[in-house]
Amino acid sequence: MKYSKTILGAFALSITNVVAFPRLMFDIAENIAEREALPVAEITAAIRKNVLEKRQVTGTDPGFNAAEQYISTTGANAFVPPGSSDLRGPCPGLNALANHNYLPHNGLGTITDFIQATNTVYGMGLDLASFLAVYGAVMDGDLTSWSIGGPPPTSLLGSVGLLGTPQGISGSHNKYESDNSPTRGDLYQYGNDYLLVMSQWEQLFATQPDAATANYTIPILESFRNSRFQQQIANNPYFFNGPFTGVAVQPAAYSFIYRFMANHTAEYPEGILDQTVLQSFFAISGDSGSFTYQQGWERIPDNWYRRATDDEYTIPYLSSDTVSAALEYPEFLDVGGNTGTVNTFTGVNLENLTGGVYNTQSLTEGNNLMCFAFQAAQQGAPDILKGLFADTATALGQLNAAFSTVFTELGCPQLQSIDESQFSQYPGYTQLQSDGQY
Repeated sequence: MKYSKTILGAFALSITNVVAFPRLMFDIAENIAEREALPVAEITAAIRKNVLEKRQVTGTDPGFNAAEQYISTTGANAFVPPGSSDLRGPCPGLNALANHNYLPHNGLGTITDFIQATNTVYGMGLDLASFLAVYGAVMDGDLTSWSIGGPPPTSLLGSVGLLGTPQGISGSHNKYESDNSPTRGDLYQYGNDYLLVMSQWEQLFATQPDAATANYTIPILESFRNSRFQQQIANNPYFFNGPFTGVAVQPAAYSFIYRFMANHTAEYPEGILDQTVLQSFFAISGDSGSFTYQQGWERIPDNWYRRATDDEYTIPYLSSDTVSAALEYPEFLDVGGNTGTVNTFTGVNLENLTGGVYNTQSLTEGNNLMCFAFQAAQQGAPDILKGLFADTATALGQLNAAFSTVFTELGCPQLQSIDESQFSQYPGYTQLQSDGQY
């Protein structure tokens, strides 16, 4: 197994130069329903005024303000479990938002719904929330809305030349969802990517066995991710670590657990994630060895306090966590996968993949690694979208608006194309169908 360890040092330095999300993020109002226009404009103004001028500094005491950070779980936001027609999927945080009516209870939300809910409840930075909301609407929805679970009823979708029913985040494998999830199974192994696998949950829970001192921090989750990464190489012949989903998205599935689920108090202003809170967010009851999982019943705990308002989790913050993990476990940054049998993980040649734009040396310069991950997602979009929309121009325009200013402000080199033939040896990539299934 070959790992690209040479790319790590300068990548760590590059993160300090990552800027917040672009001011032109929502210059796509003509593609958004009229009822969305005003909220989007207000969010845009907030991004321009606050996010672009702010640089996230980690490792400082964020302080604690109980009145500002308290998240209600009563009244209009009391827990209501999903009904038979409500959509729930692989993300416990989104499921919990829907169960408490911070997202629509049916599990189908608009771009604005997702931005407002994740920012208000979890303290996700507007830059990160905006990108994820737009990306989800384009890749998994109808350009203005998307499902946190599987396909939504067609009666709830906009008329934008869809070739079929959007599959939601549950059908977004290698687009939005990736192999090596903390608690969900790899698609090829289990036939779905949204149900909790009890053995994986047990493994996560056991990383902090003492209830009195348990705290599922970032280092604990990074170590757990490494164990899972090695397990998938050893057990999933279709394991694929893509340039965007593996390198940029997969780390978020782990860091989000602590960054968004930890309870914040005056004693623990940076947050503490104990066993009780973790179980609530993952819809788990009972004790080790006899746990019970109630699918879709993820719940925000009572008396729970979000991140400080001046300590929102932005794109640079996520990048910093990603660097920390990669410095400790270099294999996380290898683009590649198993080649049809287990224990055959093989990495791609980055220079061949990118037409000479990037190699292991140039990837360490400036913001190149972040540029590479986002450019790879953009380059792969046309092939994905042509299976979703009769006319891809609007979808591509909306998605490109979410990328173009990022590239300009990061000073990204021009990447004309990604040579997807480099992925031909990976069945985890080549055998995936347009509906997100093998």
